[in-house]
Amino acid sequence: MLSELDATAQADLVRRGEASPRELVDAAIARIERHNADLGAVIVPLYASARDAADHAPDGPFRGVPIVIKDLCATVGGAPYAGGLLPLKRANVIAPADSHLVATLRRAGFIIVGKTNTSELGILPAAEPRAWPPSRNPYDLARSPGGSSGGSAAATAAGLVPIAHANDGGGSIRIPASCCGLFGLKPTRGRISFGPTLGDVNGGLVNEHVVARSVRDSAAVLDLLAGYQPGDPYTAPPQVRPYADELARPPGPLRIGFMTKHLRPEGDRVESHPDCCAAVEHAAKLLASLGHHVEEAEPDAMQDPEWTPRFLSLWVVGVTMEIAEASQILGRPIEEHEVEPLTWALGELGKLIAGPAYVAAWRWLHRATRRIAKFWERYDLWLTPTITSPPVPIGTFASTADDPLAAIFRAGELAPFTAPFNGTGQPACSVPLYQNAAGLPIGIQLVAAHGREDLLFQVAAQLERAQPFVHGATRAD
Repeated sequence: MLSELDATAQADLVRRGEASPRELVDAAIARIERHNADLGAVIVPLYASARDAADHAPDGPFRGVPIVIKDLCATVGGAPYAGGLLPLKRANVIAPADSHLVATLRRAGFIIVGKTNTSELGILPAAEPRAWPPSRNPYDLARSPGGSSGGSAAATAAGLVPIAHANDGGGSIRIPASCCGLFGLKPTRGRISFGPTLGDVNGGLVNEHVVARSVRDSAAVLDLLAGYQPGDPYTAPPQVRPYADELARPPGPLRIGFMTKHLRPEGDRVESHPDCCAAVEHAAKLLASLGHHVEEAEPDAMQDPEWTPRFLSLWVVGVTMEIAEASQILGRPIEEHEVEPLTWALGELGKLIAGPAYVAAWRWLHRATRRIAKFWERYDLWLTPTITSPPVPIGTFASTADDPLAAIFRAGELAPFTAPFNGTGQPACSVPLYQNAAGLPIGIQLVAAHGREDLLFQVAAQLERAQPFVHGATRAD
């Protein structure tokens, strides 16, 4: 069935003449029409333009393969853009042009069949904005697919499309990858350009890429997207060879540290959910069986309670700026009643962060990054739970007027292992190696040194060969 194939396999069908681009696209559209009412994954269908593009697909490495684009950061020329915001949706804001990422995917032959759901401005690890019905986890429709790239993850896990655009400012690629049994890699800061209209997002916290059903798809797409574009404020270290070539390279015996406890803002250390601890234990044993040395270890700087307030100082200023930019697009100020209580509260808090305090937060983070980097002088990788619990019920992160900030602290409890590496800019990935007794996916996170996506792909491919990924949520064609 097409729904069970990854993007590379679908492209091979076209290359061998066993399927046409139009057939792949029509099949994906049929699956979306059949299942999306339950999943809430695709919020903007682009079927007519997709069929036309399929009939004129360029001869790239992914010719005819359907893909969806998250409705945040990346833009699809001529298609609506809302960033999860109801006022932008109501105003029917249309993106004037493709972003660099989207244009590159098109040149490679990908066909965009729709745009996917996200939380308001990508703030929360769910996809339940006021603007659209919630995205639901294909493994259990009562649970969240994670977020903020939840729509993309739900669509990929269900097999509506084989791969989907996603981005990550605090875990928004890795969290939904964990919740939906996918492979999700957050690249090194600056690896993928935000051109032509943006230099970076939130000062460098946010990264673009995809969620995928296989390691090879993720590597091949990063090969397409990686690299400096004119005007970028910075770029990642150059890759040594194509990432797709790394998959067959044995990583050699590695030294891997692991940890399942995290530090709460109150200063106490808390163990992750037993299912997440079991996932890390399983991964540690599998890695050891593959010849790696695995032991309990943690970067010292991860124990610093300043992480949360410093990160939030940066994040709330970003929310303030995004609300201001959306207001500028509308030609009027966005009002409090038009957004969720959390979004408004964060935007108001951002106005209180003075310039020196914002700079001080970044300076603290840069110093913490140097302290953390010392860990990767002793270890090659760090292994953690991707998130601290199995996929949570829909509504877990709903914000209320009487306590609007509670949702962001619940999010922090879910993802204490992901956000720090948006701060340091290191690459990290979620690998789907475990399911709990209820059949829910539980991802594990691997973190590498700055610029070492090559090592993550080598090890993830080694794990995938040893234990092929199981996609139990795929909907039949």
